[in-house]
Amino acid sequence: MATNTTMPAKNEYARSRIGQPLVRRPSIDPSKLLPMDKTEHIGGHDVFNVLFVGAGNIMFGSPEGPWNHSFRLEHKLGPRLKVVALIDPDTRRANEVLGKKRDSFVVSAYQNTRVCKNLEEFVQTMTPKETPRAVVIGSPPMFRGTEKPGRNIEIQLLEHFPDVALFVEKPVATGPLEEMKDSYAVAKAISDRETICSVGYMLRYLKAVQMMKKIIHDNHLTVMCTIARYACAYEAIAKPDWWDKSKSFGPVIEQGTHFCDLSRYFGGEVDLSTVVAHSLEWDEHAGQLSKMTVDESKIAPENRIPRVTSATWKYENGAVGNFVHVVALQGQNYSCELEVYADGYNLKLVNPYVQPILYIRQPGDDNETQMTFPDDDPFFSEISNFIDKIEDDDSESGNILSNYEDAVRTYELTWAIRTAAEASRAKTKALAQ
Repeated sequence: MATNTTMPAKNEYARSRIGQPLVRRPSIDPSKLLPMDKTEHIGGHDVFNVLFVGAGNIMFGSPEGPWNHSFRLEHKLGPRLKVVALIDPDTRRANEVLGKKRDSFVVSAYQNTRVCKNLEEFVQTMTPKETPRAVVIGSPPMFRGTEKPGRNIEIQLLEHFPDVALFVEKPVATGPLEEMKDSYAVAKAISDRETICSVGYMLRYLKAVQMMKKIIHDNHLTVMCTIARYACAYEAIAKPDWWDKSKSFGPVIEQGTHFCDLSRYFGGEVDLSTVVAHSLEWDEHAGQLSKMTVDESKIAPENRIPRVTSATWKYENGAVGNFVHVVALQGQNYSCELEVYADGYNLKLVNPYVQPILYIRQPGDDNETQMTFPDDDPFFSEISNFIDKIEDDDSESGNILSNYEDAVRTYELTWAIRTAAEASRAKTKALAQ
C-alpha cells in the first residue's frame, strides 16, 4: 500500500447545519500518528496554562480503561505544562487527585493548581498570569452542552476567555431530545468565535481508522455501506445510573456514540428521516439477563434500558448504514467491529478499544489481508493534535478530526436511533392490544 499523505475521499462531505459551506472530512497520514514513547514533548520555555474541568476518571485515569488526559498532556507539554486550576464541586476528590500528582515527578505542573467549585470562583480569584491557553472539559455530559445555567460551561468559557481553546469530552451532552437545539446553539457560538475546539471521539485518531481513510482516498472509492456492532460485557457494568434511561439516556446515546460517530466519519451525513430501529426490551423473554450486578427492580420499568437496539438508515449520498448495540456478553471484554464496503473492497476494523486489527479484502484477491497497529494510542494522538493546533493554527500536524458541530450531529443520530426504536416498540404494543 502507498504511504503518501492521506487526504479525505472526494465524495466525503459534511453538510453544515449552522450556515457553513460544505467541507471535506479531515484525516491524518497514519504514519504521523506516533505513540508517546516515540515522541518528545514540545520544546520551548514559555508556560502553557491549562484549566481542567472535572476531577473524574477521564481526566486522571482509572483501572477500568486507558483514558487519562492529564497523563497525555504531561507528556506532550513536558515542564511547560501548568494546570492553573481544577474545577469540580467535589473538592475532596479534586484535592485527592492533586495530592497524588504533587507526590510524583510531575509536581511542577500541579504545585500551584487551585481547586475551585465552579468556573465563577476561578474567574473571580485568578491573576492575569493564570489565564489559560486551553481548557479540558471532562465533566459528566449531563452538566454541559446546553445554554441553561449550570449546564453551559462552554458558553461561560467563551464569555470569560474568548480566545481559549476547548477540548470537550463526548458525547457533548446527555439530556432530553428537546434540548438538541441548545447543543446546536453552543456549536454555533463556538464556530462564530472561531474557537479551536476538539471533541474526544478518539477512535477517529486510531491508526487503523486513518489507514481505512487512506485506502478509500488512494483508490478513489465511494463508500456504499457501513456496518457497526457494539456488544458490551454487561456483567462488569455495576453503575446503577447506566441501567436507567432517565439518567444515562440509554446505551446507544451514552455508549454506542463512538460507533455511530465512526459510521458518520466514513459514510457522511445521515438522512435522519430514514432512521428505522427495533429493540429487544427488558420485559421480553429473549431480553432476560442472568448476571446483572445491579438491582433493576429499583429502576422504574419505563426507564430500564433495552438489551438490543438495531438501526438502519440512508446516508445523504445514498449509501446505507447499520448499527447494532447489544447488552449480552458476560466477563470483562467487549466485542466491537466496524465494516466499510465500497466497490471491490471490504475494510473491517476489529477490537478497536484494545488491540485494533484491520482486515482488508480488495479486488483480485478473495482472501483478507491483516494489519495490526501495536502501541497505538488514540488518546495521545487526539491531545497531541489539539495542542499542535493551538501552537500553530496553520500547521497540518494539528488536524482536529471532530469539532463541536460534528459531534452534535453524532449526538443527534444517537437520539434518532433511540426514538425510532421506542416508536417501533410502541407500535408493536399497540397492535398487540
